[in-house]
Amino acid sequence: MRLVEMEIARHDWKSMLCGCGASAEHLARDLLQVAGWGAREEAGGVRQEASHVSLEEHVWSPVVLWEPAPAVASVALAALADDVAPTAREWFLDQLQYVVAGEGTDTESARRGHDLPEMCRSLALHGLWLLYEEVMSNRSLGAVGAAFEILTVVEPDRARLQRVREIAADWLPVCCRTGLCDEDLGVVAR
Repeated sequence: MRLVEMEIARHDWKSMLCGCGASAEHLARDLLQVAGWGAREEAGGVRQEASHVSLEEHVWSPVVLWEPAPAVASVALAALADDVAPTAREWFLDQLQYVVAGEGTDTESARRGHDLPEMCRSLALHGLWLLYEEVMSNRSLGAVGAAFEILTVVEPDRARLQRVREIAADWLPVCCRTGLCDEDLGVVAR
């Protein structure tokens, strides 16, 4: 969990405005909590499920992203490079998927000239090979599907994406195998 902790520490969460209207400082604690699930389970702690921590209306909503979204995208990528539990890994992939599929920027961030969805997509593009590794590892259907759907948004090389779709067809979810997820996310080749 060292990479996740390092990435969380890099950001000034206290100065970011959360979607809930408070400081985003609580998000750093939430992200650490999620990243630490596996360590608690291995130490004999109580198993916790990913569903109990939600960043909806704090970082993302179906129509807007808030200021902490790029920081959360960076932490999610650090989690993919780190040794986090499978449950946490899927949760971080889901959060990354939500922010790269974002469509709008909160008013205050937009006023400062930030395009949060584009910033998140740019960050995810830097983690392209982590996403491909996730797809090719076939660790879990949820992780494979989320990673592939993120790739449909950020991968500029559509031929490479199509080749991976063909290679991984046996373990990709149906929507990814058929290209339906490309349409669901309004993919436009960049």
